[in-house]
Amino acid sequence: MSESIHVTVVETRGSTPREVGAAMQVWADRIEGTIGGGTLEWQAIAQARQMLAEDAPDMQRKMALGPDMGQCCGGVVVLAFRHVAEDRRFDDPPLWIWGAGHVGRAIAGVMGPLGFRQILLIDVEAARLPDPLPQGVEPLVASDPLRMVPHAPQHAHHLVLTYSHDLDLKLCDALLRQGFGECGLIGSATKWARFRKRLAAMGHEEAQIARISCPIGDPALGKHPQAIAVGVVARYLGDRHTRSLPEERRA
Repeated sequence: MSESIHVTVVETRGSTPREVGAAMQVWADRIEGTIGGGTLEWQAIAQARQMLAEDAPDMQRKMALGPDMGQCCGGVVVLAFRHVAEDRRFDDPPLWIWGAGHVGRAIAGVMGPLGFRQILLIDVEAARLPDPLPQGVEPLVASDPLRMVPHAPQHAHHLVLTYSHDLDLKLCDALLRQGFGECGLIGSATKWARFRKRLAAMGHEEAQIARISCPIGDPALGKHPQAIAVGVVARYLGDRHTRSLPEERRA
């Protein structure tokens, strides 16, 4: 497997060729995917190949799409360049963590280094993401997170824990309409009862609403962000262990 650079649009301002989340993979001899924009893309490819040649560290680069680049968009794009040592094939579905607050950061920090699934940490501003990011975690900045839902694979797992109850509800609604492998929502029994009633009023069947788990983690461990993270990750690890057992030994 050859080394490559993963280039992702992590922030946009103004008129830009592609949306946040657009990505491409750059090798020394080929590329896959596109971030659009003609000159923007060629400069990003050149930057990625320079990183490969010089073994330069991961980086972010802000690129203005003005006359100097020969483009009339006039916007600004922030690109993240990240080394990928090999063509990764993860064992488990990707995990999309919606919200980079205390709990989101804690879960990403515990889960990321385990390396058995792709992890995206999503928030509305780059400043809300941890710097540096935990090992094995990819950033996704989206001023309107709801626009990112259609980009999630159908089998992806989701944890909804943003700064806003209203946004949490809208994400739950969008994910139910989109489809998902698993979905967890942070909150109390009171919050979940209110959400269930409102999701039903939005037209969702009770059986579908029940696919969302709330609360997440293990309530017996407490409400500290690290305690919630331990409970969440322990459940994922337990599920992996169960799947590895012969069928006759599974509970």
